[in-house]
Amino acid sequence: MSNHNHKKDQIYGDGMRLTFILQKLLQTLGRFALLGLVFASCTVGAESAYPSKPIRLIVGFAPGGGTDIVARAIAPKLGEILGTSVIVENRSGAAGTIGADMVAKSNPDGYTLLVGHSNSNAIAPFVLPNVQYNAAKDFTPITYLGYVPNVLVVNASLPVNSVAQLIALAKSNPGQMTYGSSGIGSTQHLAGALFAKIAGISMNHVPYKGSGQAIIDLLGGQITMNFDTLPPNLQQIKDGSLKALAISTPKRLAILPNVPTFNEVGIVGFDVTNWYSIMGPKGMDPAVVNKIDQAVKAAVNDPQIKKTLDSQGLQPEGPATPAAFALFLNAELLKYQRLVKSLNIKAE
Repeated sequence: MSNHNHKKDQIYGDGMRLTFILQKLLQTLGRFALLGLVFASCTVGAESAYPSKPIRLIVGFAPGGGTDIVARAIAPKLGEILGTSVIVENRSGAAGTIGADMVAKSNPDGYTLLVGHSNSNAIAPFVLPNVQYNAAKDFTPITYLGYVPNVLVVNASLPVNSVAQLIALAKSNPGQMTYGSSGIGSTQHLAGALFAKIAGISMNHVPYKGSGQAIIDLLGGQITMNFDTLPPNLQQIKDGSLKALAISTPKRLAILPNVPTFNEVGIVGFDVTNWYSIMGPKGMDPAVVNKIDQAVKAAVNDPQIKKTLDSQGLQPEGPATPAAFALFLNAELLKYQRLVKSLNIKAE
């Protein structure tokens, strides 16, 4: 065989080998591409199939409280965006832990959601002895909605018009002052205990199953004061049946321009607020979590819903993604674990 023909055979053989290698490479890449398409189709399928039935939105407090007001404000619009019904259910008691426990033990399919709250998801597990869920591990953080301040309110007939006058009255009547809350281990409970410690006074705690009944008893004079969330008290403050003495925001609110902050009146270190969120049981499909998160954000940014939430004093500053919310939640658990220990708060 001539040298020329030998080179042709070599080139031909090399070409065949190169073609074979390219075919194998393309086959391998094709398999990866196919796997990617399958994964993507599964993810899209999980997301597009949800929801196929009504969603339950669990509120761990009685009707009429701040959590209930926020839930009922967003539920209709959320249902409209998701194309299904969103039904608000109140499962009140034990500082919101009854409702939270129900959600923690439910199917993680996205059809049972919780209006997560600083009471049930950051404080009560360190105060109540029989909480059956792990606040750090048994939930899927979805959307942080915002926080509402705690406002110190007293009955309009109480002869005080400032925090200084209230403290003076408490000191002249040791052990006679009472404050209500939405339950043992609630932010209202911690707020009252923290206020008493900073002010150097003694007060008696009266727990309720939610803010609604506490407000009724405050209006009726059965309790002296409350450190409640702003939404269920706003109308009574505006109509004069309750007097607001201080609010737990960094600066005054436009809707209550004459109410000073706790810092302004010398109650420094009053770091207690009520935040709201949407959460589910642990183990939810990330695609479903993302779909709910986006729908909730769209609902709260609807002009009419936003106006309603703004009128209730909801402050939307906070974590903007499920991952950021998870980090925030861990920080809140650590903060309140330390605060509960420092105040020596236990189930009564």
